[in-house]
Amino acid sequence: MNAKNDAKERLSANKPGIDAEAIRALSDLLTETGLTEIEVEQNGARIRVARAGAIAALAGAPVAAAPAPAAASAPAAPAPAAGPQAGAVTSPMVGTVYVASEPGKPPFVSVGQQIKEGDTLFIVEAMKTMNPIPAPRGGTVKEICVENGTPVEFGQTLLILG
Repeated sequence: MNAKNDAKERLSANKPGIDAEAIRALSDLLTETGLTEIEVEQNGARIRVARAGAIAALAGAPVAAAPAPAAASAPAAPAPAAGPQAGAVTSPMVGTVYVASEPGKPPFVSVGQQIKEGDTLFIVEAMKTMNPIPAPRGGTVKEICVENGTPVEFGQTLLILG
């Protein structure tokens, strides 16, 4: 049985959650098809598997609630024709972004601030692990594109450096 049929079979069974074997099957499907990311939702549980340093994420969001925000935000966001904007620092993973080390503390960076390569810009919490997001290069913070405590996607622009 090929990976595609195996993934379908595992996800079509009415199991209470998605198991590790289903993640492996989806990963095999990514390799087989050449895709870089796949997301499947069933019974209110969602699984997303991505390549290039991304992590698999599970979410218990209701089926009806998940598509609405994506559909509402898609037209409002400017769609760059050729990849991310120049100077964009993007999220290396799916998670929740935090602008400060803890509640009540000042943010790591602010608009107009000069930063150097390696400075911590944000923290992205993924699977209960806090991951610092370092500056890939030095420069001036032109725009902060996320708000504290909001979910972020793999490849989403977090900040623009000038």
